Amino acid sequence: MPFVLDASVAIAVFLEDEASAYADAVASAMTAGELAHTPAIWPLEVLNNLLVAERRKRVTSDETGQLLEFLATLPIEVSAAELIDAGASELRLARQLNLTAYDAAYIALAQRRAIPLATVDARLKKAAAVAGVQIFKPKRT
Repeated sequence: MPFVLDASVAIAVFLEDEASAYADAVASAMTAGELAHTPAIWPLEVLNNLLVAERRKRVTSDETGQLLEFLATLPIEVSAAELIDAGASELRLARQLNLTAYDAAYIALAQRRAIPLATVDARLKKAAAVAGVQIFKPKRT
């Protein structure tokens, strides 16, 4: 089953202090071929999180490179931003759910595709529930 992949899951797979069984199960689902969709902001959000982790000496640049190589092997489809068509949805959701536009992009994409959202972000999970978006349940958690 395809799903929307939040950057928090990718980071939780990689950063030891953010690890979770759920994130590992989502990664396993992708390794098994389940397709993940992400909004256009996702690659930059992942890169920024990794850069901050490097600056805080939580990881090395070599470790960041290893994660990026791993992510490149996974079936992840980054959706192009349709600012005029889709931007209104993100803005509406951000206002309604008191989210950043970045977080609203994950929920809006899940709504447009009618697929669940994979996230370890508690606030985003709560907002998804309010918006009627299911949380992705990998077979193994």
